[in-house]
Amino acid sequence: MSAARAARIPYLAAGVSLVIVGVGMAPVAAAPGPAVSAVAAPTVEAAETAPLTNTSHLDWLLDEVPVPDISGHSTYKSGDQPTALAPWTYADRNDDGTYRKIGGGNLNAQGDWSQGAYNADDISRTAVVYLRHWQQTGSEASKESAFQTLRSLAYLQTTDGPNAGNVVLWQQTDGDLNPSAEPIELPDPSDSAESYWVARTVWALGEGYAAFSEADPEFAAFLQERLRLSLGALNRQSLGQYGQYDVADGVAVPAWLIANGADASAEAVLGLAAYVAAEPSDEVARTALTQLSEGIAEMSAGDTQAWPFGAILPWTKSQTFWHAWGGMAPAAVADASVVLDRPDLADAAVKDTAGFSAQLIAAGGPDNAWTPTPSERVQIAYGVDSRLQSLVSTAEATGATGLYELAAVMGGWYFGANRSGEPTYNPVTGVTFDGVQADGTVNLNSGAESTIHGLLSMLVLDAHPELKADALGIDQTVATDGLTVVEAETGTIEGDGSMITAESAWTGEANISGGAYAQLGAGAYLRIPVPAHQQDRNVYPIVNRTIEDAGTTTWSGKRKLGSTPNGGAGEQGITDAPGLLQPFSLDRELKRGERSVTAAVDGPASIDALLLQPLISSVTVDGPAGESTIYVSASEKKSLHQVKVPRGYWLEQQVYDAAGQPVAPPGSKGKGKGHDKGKDQGKVYVAPGGFTETSLIRK
Repeated sequence: MSAARAARIPYLAAGVSLVIVGVGMAPVAAAPGPAVSAVAAPTVEAAETAPLTNTSHLDWLLDEVPVPDISGHSTYKSGDQPTALAPWTYADRNDDGTYRKIGGGNLNAQGDWSQGAYNADDISRTAVVYLRHWQQTGSEASKESAFQTLRSLAYLQTTDGPNAGNVVLWQQTDGDLNPSAEPIELPDPSDSAESYWVARTVWALGEGYAAFSEADPEFAAFLQERLRLSLGALNRQSLGQYGQYDVADGVAVPAWLIANGADASAEAVLGLAAYVAAEPSDEVARTALTQLSEGIAEMSAGDTQAWPFGAILPWTKSQTFWHAWGGMAPAAVADASVVLDRPDLADAAVKDTAGFSAQLIAAGGPDNAWTPTPSERVQIAYGVDSRLQSLVSTAEATGATGLYELAAVMGGWYFGANRSGEPTYNPVTGVTFDGVQADGTVNLNSGAESTIHGLLSMLVLDAHPELKADALGIDQTVATDGLTVVEAETGTIEGDGSMITAESAWTGEANISGGAYAQLGAGAYLRIPVPAHQQDRNVYPIVNRTIEDAGTTTWSGKRKLGSTPNGGAGEQGITDAPGLLQPFSLDRELKRGERSVTAAVDGPASIDALLLQPLISSVTVDGPAGESTIYVSASEKKSLHQVKVPRGYWLEQQVYDAAGQPVAPPGSKGKGKGHDKGKDQGKVYVAPGGFTETSLIRK
């Protein structure tokens, strides 16, 4: 490769159906839905010069929906055009490979779904797909689809009263709005407070205005009016608290993020950045963009040797919960840094993409969540796309060309470099599957959300031909060697203590790994066996800290590694549970070959698990472009990592620092690239906290 080339609320991922099937297996039957879409089995046959983006499946998901003027709801020229377009929420796969459209919840005798057929989240993101496709390709069909889905979205926005600017989430096929879904979702009614769907509405309206400002000024003025309506709602809700902070387990967190989230806020920022770039004199929008971007950047956490390794945390109500879906925060602050001429905002994006994303890839790819262990090993297009867009946006904003290397591996997920070993996107049909399970089984359904984010990723790849070529050249993940989990309950207790199975793994802000933990009394020891490794490893004990002080735990291998507090978590504040399930960094590494870690406590302690991290993690991928490996540093020192080089080959390496910028390896003549020779044969140079991409070149 080359450098240039929902645990929070019941409704988070609208396009991901819960029916999981294995490749080649018949899907589980679902409620009957209208029509079918014929699609072939996924394959990647498109040449590097042919477009990957194919909107056919998304086009099929669209249906006409009535948009009559009613109290509090209207849209652009509804008198002349009484219908608009909206995508069905789900598409379940039939035995013959076709699809059927499915709404949210159950279908009743009156033809209504208990949630709805269409939702604001998917309508808004569908509009973004068509807007970007039109802008990128000049497609008149996509321009019309963008126009119609924006009209549909505007209809869901409440136009007057105390909830003006907020958005109703669900809509039935006959156009009826469903503000209170079954089961109940929060906020209820759905336009009674700010929400993800308000943030996504701002995203679509902002990008819509930027696209139509010259092509259709009258429609653009309507979109601007509606954007300002939602900004008014945000200013009397979250943004009205700008500069104020909440407390979450003793830590100050920004109180002005939409729905307490950097994730929701980031999607609004994407729209605001596009809007402000097109309309720089709008001070209300510029202020909102600035405030939300600053709040998102403040959620940056950890570093090279501290969990979560530079990630931007998505939720102010937890210090140890990260999720991939809705993970557009790095892309958002990167875009904002350019529009606002605020390079400081990009710092958080760089730490997240160059640091955390590299560790994420080496640990097995874009898993749904680290909470704080990688507990949700499902991978979906929403999470993959969030990572891919963030890597590319940050590279473009900062010139960190190394991020394209990581983006290529992330993009390869769609073409087979995932746990299933099969493509999850088909450029012939535009189908993106609904996800890959930890065991490699695939959800063969293809709902709106997966389709949307698969297409957003393809648009990014089509816009970057060299990156596209690299991603298409990767269709297999050969091996990963990164962060792993060892459960405390696999250990042996000496003294006062027992293994406890939790009533629920979810604490209200994090997950107890494996649903169990070791409860120890003062003076007890816990010896945890760990697999041997050829490298030294960082050890991160996960302690369920109490609010009150409760002594310390001393951690040892063959030597003392460090100590962690058992309590002192700090004021609970806005979180949903007292105490804090927290990974801690230790002072020393566990030496290579060691097979156990021992905890000695001098006060009551609750030990959940250990995270083990090689000082140099790695991911090896293969495909038409050949095999390559990325080595990722979790050390503050430069490293020389020895690898075996077959006879007749050079080992080519491209080296990047902790910010994704190219640096010169020893013996090279230029930045970032070199061949091993002589005594340096097989020695991979990895910069402190950085990463190195290697490939074998025949002599």
